[in-house]
Amino acid sequence: MQTVGYITSYIDLAQLMLYVFWIFFAGLIYYLAQENHREGYPMESSSNGRVVVKGWPIPEPKTFKLEGGHSVTVPDLARKEPPLHGKSTGYGSGAPMEPTGDPMKAALGAGAYTLREDVPEMTAHGTPVLQPLRLAAGYSVAAQDVDPRGLPVMGGDGKQGGTVKDIWIDSAEMMFRYLEVETTTSAGLRRVLLPIPFTLIRRNQVEVHAIYGRHFADVPQLRNADQVTKLEEEMITAYFGGGTLYADPQRSQPLI
Repeated sequence: MQTVGYITSYIDLAQLMLYVFWIFFAGLIYYLAQENHREGYPMESSSNGRVVVKGWPIPEPKTFKLEGGHSVTVPDLARKEPPLHGKSTGYGSGAPMEPTGDPMKAALGAGAYTLREDVPEMTAHGTPVLQPLRLAAGYSVAAQDVDPRGLPVMGGDGKQGGTVKDIWIDSAEMMFRYLEVETTTSAGLRRVLLPIPFTLIRRNQVEVHAIYGRHFADVPQLRNADQVTKLEEEMITAYFGGGTLYADPQRSQPLI
Protein backbone atom coordinates (compact mmCIF):
# COMPACT_ATOMS: atom_id res chain seq x y z
CA MET A 1 0.00 0.00 0.00
CA GLN A 2 1.46 3.36 -1.06
CA THR A 3 1.80 6.28 1.38
CA VAL A 4 1.81 10.03 0.58
CA GLY A 5 5.44 11.22 0.15
CA TYR A 6 6.67 7.67 -0.38
CA ILE A 7 9.18 7.67 -3.32
CA THR A 8 10.59 4.13 -3.09
CA SER A 9 10.44 1.45 -0.47
CA TYR A 10 13.62 2.94 1.06
CA ILE A 11 13.32 6.70 0.48
CA ASP A 12 10.52 9.08 1.41
CA LEU A 13 10.08 12.87 1.40
CA ALA A 14 10.99 13.28 5.07
CA GLN A 15 14.30 11.50 4.50
CA LEU A 16 15.09 13.69 1.48
CA MET A 17 14.37 16.82 3.54
CA LEU A 18 16.75 15.55 6.21
CA TYR A 19 19.50 15.11 3.61
CA VAL A 20 18.84 18.58 2.22
CA PHE A 21 19.15 20.02 5.75
CA TRP A 22 22.46 18.21 6.31
CA ILE A 23 23.84 19.57 3.03
CA PHE A 24 22.63 23.09 3.88
CA PHE A 25 24.12 22.92 7.37
CA ALA A 26 27.48 21.66 6.04
CA GLY A 27 27.49 24.52 3.54
CA LEU A 28 26.70 27.01 6.30
CA ILE A 29 29.61 25.74 8.41
CA TYR A 30 31.95 26.02 5.41
CA TYR A 31 30.75 29.58 4.66
CA LEU A 32 31.19 30.72 8.26
CA ALA A 33 34.66 29.14 8.47
CA GLN A 34 35.58 30.87 5.22
CA GLU A 35 34.36 34.30 6.37
CA ASN A 36 36.16 33.80 9.67
CA HIS A 37 39.42 33.80 7.67
CA ARG A 38 38.67 37.08 5.92
CA GLU A 39 40.68 39.21 8.35
CA GLY A 40 43.82 38.41 10.29
CA TYR A 41 45.47 36.29 7.61
CA PRO A 42 48.20 35.46 6.87
CA MET A 43 49.33 35.10 10.46
CA GLU A 44 52.57 34.09 12.08
CA SER A 45 52.47 30.86 14.05
CA SER A 46 55.74 31.24 15.92
CA SER A 47 57.58 33.97 17.78
CA ASN A 48 60.51 33.88 15.34
CA GLY A 49 58.29 34.88 12.41
CA ARG A 50 59.53 32.10 10.11
CA VAL A 51 56.28 30.16 9.84
CA VAL A 52 53.36 31.80 8.04
CA VAL A 53 49.87 30.33 8.16
CA LYS A 54 47.43 31.38 5.47
CA GLY A 55 44.60 29.26 6.80
CA TRP A 56 41.89 27.24 5.06
CA PRO A 57 39.50 27.90 3.53
CA ILE A 58 40.43 31.45 2.43
CA PRO A 59 37.57 33.44 0.83
CA GLU A 60 37.90 35.53 -2.30
CA PRO A 61 39.00 39.11 -1.51
CA LYS A 62 36.12 41.50 -0.86
CA THR A 63 36.36 45.29 -1.00
CA PHE A 64 34.48 47.38 1.54
CA LYS A 65 33.75 51.04 0.81
CA LEU A 66 34.24 53.08 3.95
CA GLU A 67 33.17 56.52 5.03
CA GLY A 68 35.31 59.26 3.57
CA GLY A 69 35.67 57.73 0.11
CA HIS A 70 38.39 55.19 0.85
CA SER A 71 38.09 51.42 0.82
CA VAL A 72 39.73 48.35 2.28
CA THR A 73 40.14 44.90 0.73
CA VAL A 74 40.21 41.75 2.86
CA PRO A 75 41.79 39.32 3.07
CA ASP A 76 44.97 41.10 2.00
CA LEU A 77 47.44 38.24 1.64
CA ALA A 78 50.08 40.59 0.22
CA ARG A 79 50.12 42.96 3.17
CA LYS A 80 53.38 43.49 5.00
CA GLU A 81 53.36 43.82 8.75
CA PRO A 82 55.82 46.22 10.37
CA PRO A 83 58.94 44.55 11.77
CA LEU A 84 58.84 43.35 15.35
CA HIS A 85 61.13 45.31 17.65
CA GLY A 86 62.06 42.30 19.71
CA LYS A 87 63.81 38.97 19.72
CA SER A 88 62.78 35.54 20.88
CA THR A 89 64.17 34.42 24.22
CA GLY A 90 64.06 30.75 23.21
CA TYR A 91 64.25 28.38 20.27
CA GLY A 92 60.80 26.87 20.50
CA SER A 93 57.55 28.17 19.06
CA GLY A 94 55.74 30.50 21.43
CA ALA A 95 58.81 31.52 23.42
CA PRO A 96 58.50 34.97 25.07
CA MET A 97 59.88 37.93 23.14
CA GLU A 98 62.26 40.46 24.59
CA PRO A 99 61.99 44.06 23.29
CA THR A 100 64.93 45.65 21.50
CA GLY A 101 65.61 49.38 21.54
CA ASP A 102 63.19 51.46 23.61
CA PRO A 103 60.96 48.78 25.20
CA MET A 104 58.14 51.26 25.82
CA LYS A 105 57.85 51.86 22.07
CA ALA A 106 58.55 48.30 20.90
CA ALA A 107 54.82 47.48 20.60
CA LEU A 108 55.33 44.20 22.46
CA GLY A 109 53.78 42.76 25.59
CA ALA A 110 52.18 45.40 27.78
CA GLY A 111 52.96 48.01 25.11
CA ALA A 112 51.35 46.21 22.15
CA TYR A 113 48.74 47.99 20.07
CA THR A 114 46.57 47.56 16.98
CA LEU A 115 47.28 49.28 13.67
CA ARG A 116 44.03 51.21 13.47
CA GLU A 117 43.27 53.88 10.86
CA ASP A 118 45.40 57.00 11.12
CA VAL A 119 42.34 59.27 11.06
CA PRO A 120 40.27 60.83 13.87
CA GLU A 121 37.11 59.11 15.02
CA MET A 122 34.21 61.23 13.80
CA THR A 123 30.65 61.82 14.99
CA ALA A 124 27.59 61.52 12.76
CA HIS A 125 27.82 65.30 12.31
CA GLY A 126 31.34 65.12 10.87
CA THR A 127 33.17 66.51 13.90
CA PRO A 128 35.91 64.70 15.89
CA VAL A 129 34.59 62.64 18.80
CA LEU A 130 37.58 63.64 20.94
CA GLN A 131 38.27 67.33 21.41
CA PRO A 132 40.04 69.54 23.94
CA LEU A 133 37.76 71.68 26.08
CA ARG A 134 39.18 74.81 24.45
CA LEU A 135 37.34 73.76 21.28
CA ALA A 136 34.36 71.91 22.77
CA ALA A 137 31.85 74.63 23.51
CA GLY A 138 29.21 73.72 26.07
CA TYR A 139 31.36 71.29 28.07
CA SER A 140 33.06 71.94 31.39
CA VAL A 141 34.25 70.24 34.57
CA ALA A 142 31.49 69.58 37.12
CA ALA A 143 31.57 72.02 40.02
CA GLN A 144 31.88 69.21 42.58
CA ASP A 145 34.91 67.65 40.83
CA VAL A 146 38.55 68.69 40.85
CA ASP A 147 39.55 70.67 37.77
CA PRO A 148 43.05 69.31 37.02
CA ARG A 149 44.05 72.16 34.71
CA GLY A 150 47.12 73.83 36.17
CA LEU A 151 48.04 70.92 38.44
CA PRO A 152 51.51 69.31 38.28
CA VAL A 153 51.74 65.77 36.93
CA MET A 154 53.94 63.50 39.04
CA GLY A 155 55.47 60.31 37.66
CA GLY A 156 55.90 57.01 39.44
CA ASP A 157 59.30 58.13 40.70
CA GLY A 158 57.81 61.15 42.46
CA LYS A 159 59.28 63.61 39.93
CA GLN A 160 57.22 66.10 37.95
CA GLY A 161 56.70 65.21 34.32
CA GLY A 162 54.68 68.24 33.31
CA THR A 163 51.64 70.41 33.97
CA VAL A 164 48.03 69.84 32.93
CA LYS A 165 46.97 72.45 30.39
CA ASP A 166 43.68 71.09 29.09
CA ILE A 167 41.24 68.16 29.17
CA TRP A 168 40.00 66.18 26.17
CA ILE A 169 36.37 65.10 26.18
CA ASP A 170 34.69 62.19 24.43
CA SER A 171 31.48 63.79 23.16
CA ALA A 172 29.97 60.39 22.29
CA GLU A 173 30.41 58.85 25.74
CA MET A 174 30.16 62.17 27.62
CA MET A 175 33.31 61.59 29.62
CA PHE A 176 36.87 62.91 29.80
CA ARG A 177 39.42 60.69 28.04
CA TYR A 178 42.77 62.49 28.23
CA LEU A 179 44.66 65.19 30.06
CA GLU A 180 46.78 67.44 27.89
CA VAL A 181 50.14 67.79 29.61
CA GLU A 182 52.81 70.35 28.83
CA THR A 183 56.24 68.82 29.31
CA THR A 184 59.83 69.88 28.74
CA THR A 185 61.93 68.17 26.06
CA SER A 186 65.38 68.75 24.62
CA ALA A 187 63.69 70.72 21.81
CA GLY A 188 61.66 72.86 24.21
CA LEU A 189 58.09 72.70 25.51
CA ARG A 190 55.54 70.43 23.89
CA ARG A 191 52.19 68.96 24.79
CA VAL A 192 51.30 65.28 25.06
CA LEU A 193 48.16 63.34 25.93
CA LEU A 194 47.83 61.38 29.16
CA PRO A 195 45.04 58.74 29.29
CA ILE A 196 42.89 59.44 32.35
CA PRO A 197 42.63 55.73 33.37
CA PHE A 198 46.38 55.89 34.14
CA THR A 199 45.95 58.86 36.49
CA LEU A 200 44.97 59.54 40.08
CA ILE A 201 43.66 63.09 40.25
CA ARG A 202 44.12 64.69 43.65
CA ARG A 203 43.33 68.24 44.71
CA ASN A 204 46.95 69.37 44.54
CA GLN A 205 48.48 67.13 41.86
CA VAL A 206 47.92 64.39 39.28
CA GLU A 207 49.74 61.13 39.98
CA VAL A 208 50.79 58.62 37.32
CA HIS A 209 52.32 55.31 38.40
CA ALA A 210 52.81 53.80 34.92
CA ILE A 211 55.74 55.97 33.85
CA TYR A 212 58.38 58.17 35.48
CA GLY A 213 58.73 61.92 35.19
CA ARG A 214 61.45 61.73 32.54
CA HIS A 215 59.30 59.56 30.27
CA PHE A 216 56.70 62.26 29.53
CA ALA A 217 59.05 63.88 27.03
CA ASP A 218 58.91 60.72 24.86
CA VAL A 219 55.14 60.19 24.78
CA PRO A 220 54.10 59.75 21.10
CA GLN A 221 53.28 63.17 19.67
CA LEU A 222 50.13 64.25 17.85
CA ARG A 223 50.29 65.23 14.19
CA ASN A 224 47.56 67.80 14.79
CA ALA A 225 47.56 69.64 18.11
CA ASP A 226 43.74 69.72 18.22
CA GLN A 227 42.99 66.21 16.93
CA VAL A 228 44.00 62.67 17.81
CA THR A 229 43.73 59.81 15.34
CA LYS A 230 42.76 56.25 16.21
CA LEU A 231 46.30 55.05 15.56
CA GLU A 232 47.75 57.81 17.74
CA GLU A 233 45.36 56.79 20.54
CA GLU A 234 46.65 53.22 20.29
CA MET A 235 50.29 54.31 20.40
CA ILE A 236 49.80 56.72 23.30
CA THR A 237 47.87 54.22 25.42
CA ALA A 238 50.40 51.49 24.58
CA TYR A 239 53.24 53.76 25.71
CA PHE A 240 51.73 54.10 29.17
CA GLY A 241 50.78 50.41 29.20
CA GLY A 242 54.37 49.50 28.32
CA GLY A 243 55.56 51.72 31.16
CA THR A 244 53.81 49.49 33.69
CA LEU A 245 56.36 46.81 32.77
CA TYR A 246 59.31 48.62 31.21
CA ALA A 247 59.54 52.07 32.85
CA ASP A 248 61.94 50.55 35.35
CA PRO A 249 64.00 47.40 34.64
CA GLN A 250 62.97 46.06 38.05
CA ARG A 251 59.33 45.95 36.98
CA SER A 252 59.99 43.19 34.45
CA GLN A 253 61.91 41.04 36.94
CA PRO A 254 60.43 38.19 39.02
CA LEU A 255 58.85 39.24 42.32
CA ILE A 256 60.51 36.35 44.12
